[in-house]
Amino acid sequence: MTERPPFGSLTVERLINAVSVLAVVLPVAYLIMMLRSPHTHAVERSRLISYVPLFIGVVCYWVVNEQSGSVLAQFADTRTDLEMFGIAVPSSWFQSLNPVATLILAPTFAWLWIKLGDRQPATPRKFAAGLLLGGASFVLMAGPGLLNGVDEAASPWWLVASYSVVICGSMCLSPVGLSATTKLAPRAFLAQMMSLWFLASAAAGGINAQLVQLYRPRTEIGYFAGVGAAVMGVGVVMHLLALWVQRRMGGVK
Repeated sequence: MTERPPFGSLTVERLINAVSVLAVVLPVAYLIMMLRSPHTHAVERSRLISYVPLFIGVVCYWVVNEQSGSVLAQFADTRTDLEMFGIAVPSSWFQSLNPVATLILAPTFAWLWIKLGDRQPATPRKFAAGLLLGGASFVLMAGPGLLNGVDEAASPWWLVASYSVVICGSMCLSPVGLSATTKLAPRAFLAQMMSLWFLASAAAGGINAQLVQLYRPRTEIGYFAGVGAAVMGVGVVMHLLALWVQRRMGGVK
């Protein structure tokens, strides 16, 4: 007699698949609910429509950024020459690159936006720049495999460069997105819109739960180049839609 598993038909794989589906379906359902709500006025509805491509863009960006703890961590552990300046470093130290780059680049970009003032790019164009940089950080990681093959240890500077580029993308997109979320939110859904913004990260995590299964040593080059190029492609589309999005933002900059 075959013994049934303790949780019946519930397996880890099915649980992951269910979370992946919910992480994508929930924000979509909530956006539709707000758009159809009688408490959402015409101008607010237009702003919500303009928020849809921004939301899709930030999900695509987080798909890349959040792989720092999975694919890039594995790359650091198994594919990287763990010696810098003649000192052996643990692969776990590379997880510090994201916060270190943020500490350095956040005040730099804050100064840049203040310096530019009214001449700074509009929100959709900042999103486009963030997506292009985020995708480029992954395309960059295809370099070691293309130049030296996937069997030779890669220089740690590839990871340093990738983390720096992706955080530049974050500076163009993440704080700007938080601001846009509050400004574009319907009055009746202010708190819920902030929750929706954080669901973008959940949606990216759900997509990543499926996507990272494609990463293998033999697929490394295609994986980094393909995912990175796809995110850059979304950045190009965002740039092309920038004027359309701005017109529907109802005066929000």
